[in-house]
Amino acid sequence: MPKKSAKSKKSKPKKSPKKKAAKKKGVRKKAPAKAKKKKLAAAPKIKGTLVGHVTHYFDHVQAAAVKVEAGQIKIGDRLYFKGHTTDFEETLESLQIDHVSVPKAGRGAEAGIRVKSRVREGDAVYKV
Repeated sequence: MPKKSAKSKKSKPKKSPKKKAAKKKGVRKKAPAKAKKKKLAAAPKIKGTLVGHVTHYFDHVQAAAVKVEAGQIKIGDRLYFKGHTTDFEETLESLQIDHVSVPKAGRGAEAGIRVKSRVREGDAVYKV
């Protein structure tokens, strides 16, 4: 048998460390079904009669422009303003048409009303 010399040995490639398998994440459990919401009772009917809608709000003077669409409004009337974020009632103390104070405003008039709270365009105005 021939002798093997140290130089003739072929070097073996170094083994790289074994890769570890990625850990599987646990399966997430489904959340329990939420309870169904109860239907809300019908909103209480608004007392009073619809007289118009707010067409503009002037923040610097706290006044609302109201288009009177039915009936009439006069100083001393209780008005109820109802909208998306508006819900209050107050007594009408200041009423103007074209910057002139008037005692009443009829159907079709665009009247300026001084209000104590903020109103938005499109809010409904009811006479209580």
